[in-house]
Amino acid sequence: MSMIRRSNVFDPFSLDLFDPFDGFPFGSGSSSGGGSLFPSFPRTSSETAAFAGARIDWKETPEAHVFKADVPGLKKEEVKVEVEDGNVLQISGERKKEQEEKSDTWHRVERSSGRFLRRFRLPDNANAEQIKASMENGVLTVTVPKEEAKKPEVKAVQISG
Repeated sequence: MSMIRRSNVFDPFSLDLFDPFDGFPFGSGSSSGGGSLFPSFPRTSSETAAFAGARIDWKETPEAHVFKADVPGLKKEEVKVEVEDGNVLQISGERKKEQEEKSDTWHRVERSSGRFLRRFRLPDNANAEQIKASMENGVLTVTVPKEEAKKPEVKAVQISG
């Protein structure tokens, strides 16, 4: 089974913001590299990288919508799960930067720090009043139960004549 990563840009259930420059050859190279069509901009692992760094899976089961977010190293007090306007699930938090000591020599920094925020528009069958969240081993699981489908009320009409 292969995993296909697709963009959320046109997903009607997603309110994710995206980085329009993601994938462009900006940054990390020097402008003296010669032959580059794009200027080189220093791109640090700032809030943009941390913002996009919270990876979230969304699956639908017959009973619920289940969101799983990778939030390694965070405590449950550092993550916030909210519902806006009754139908927008918002998961946010902040990963603190590691304390630097003057005697430390950093050789590589790949782990992002900063705030992250992800938003998802819940479908009509989501029961926002019964949402549950739990965190175990660096994985936040948010379960949004589905409401039972309302059966249409059928009323017999007497035919006169």
